[in-house]
Amino acid sequence: MENKFAERARLVKSSETREILKVTEQPEVISFAGGLPAPELFPVEDLKTACHAVLNEDGAASLQYSPTEGYIPLREAICKRMQEIGVYSTVKDILITSGSQQAIDLTGRLFINDKDVIICESPTYLAAINAFKSYNAEFVEIEMDENGMMMDHLEKKLQEYPNAKLIYTIPDFQNPTGRTLTRERRQRMIELANAYDVLIVEDNPYGGVRFAGETLPPVKHFDTEGRVIYISTFSKIFAPGLRIGWVCADEAFIDKYVEFKQVADLHTDSFAQRITAKYMELYDIEEHIKKIRAVYKARCTEMLACIKEFFPKDLSYSKPEGGLFIWIELPEGVNSTLIFAECLKNNVACVPGVPFFPNGTQKDGLRLNYSNMSKEQIIEGMKRIGEVLHRELAKGTALL
Repeated sequence: MENKFAERARLVKSSETREILKVTEQPEVISFAGGLPAPELFPVEDLKTACHAVLNEDGAASLQYSPTEGYIPLREAICKRMQEIGVYSTVKDILITSGSQQAIDLTGRLFINDKDVIICESPTYLAAINAFKSYNAEFVEIEMDENGMMMDHLEKKLQEYPNAKLIYTIPDFQNPTGRTLTRERRQRMIELANAYDVLIVEDNPYGGVRFAGETLPPVKHFDTEGRVIYISTFSKIFAPGLRIGWVCADEAFIDKYVEFKQVADLHTDSFAQRITAKYMELYDIEEHIKKIRAVYKARCTEMLACIKEFFPKDLSYSKPEGGLFIWIELPEGVNSTLIFAECLKNNVACVPGVPFFPNGTQKDGLRLNYSNMSKEQIIEGMKRIGEVLHRELAKGTALL
């Protein structure tokens, strides 16, 4: 039969990270590859109580179709959380999505025309790259330092690309680097977006998992013209399997998001929404998040100590104050894909850096996740990666 795929089908590729995770599911592999929360922290017993309460109190409604915008008590709870971080909104400004990944995809559908320019950090979140590429976007990468996207570089690119459609940013504990955008740069980003009339898509899945340093308000806190679309999720602070995310934006934007979501899936899982809302009614989610922060802080500290002890001394790496990831910068010309392959031979996995650069730039690195492995696994796995790095960098076989 003749190939009947739409032209856009060639633009969509299998996620490199998801393919890597298939390989690393073998029990003998110590995996720092996925962005997986620690499963032992999921509030399983409390969720049993919440599930029973939902079914007992409103069982039929929880299993019925529901409004596209989302369950009102959950949207109200999200508004309260948004207010606590400095963003004032109403339920009309909130859309519940099937995880933040759906929110990213809907953003692409809603805003990206063929060949539109998307400005992003370099490197940036792989699944956002794949989502935006499916709409044939073109990417302009902005260099980062330890304080996030560099605003002088951003301004230069905005001058060079005056018709850029949007800036995509992960300001808190960025994926893959773990870096955080400073307060001053957040304010400057708003100033530049206003001056050049460009949207900002603020992707913030990790902001709730800060375990060190000063808590910073979202970029949207500084928004003066309603041009920031804020995306977040319960996946990193609650339970990723429930697939509950949200968009917070001006009502005019939300109305259009709703129309596109109706085309996609009508509404987010009714039962999952009600379970989440009921949990937040019955329990203190902030107390739960405190437990997550404490565990991730200890694991991040352990991984950083292992880098100092086991890795080559001349490597640069991020020192995150929250989130799930550490980024290792490799020497120029070193191929992270080959490093990954050698690590896998030694039953340890990370994510090679190449896919995080949408235009295939030559800078490269390794993304390490510390949230999903125990202290003992971190120590042993980091020893193995360190041995690979020492051996391959000395041999020069990992050069491009």
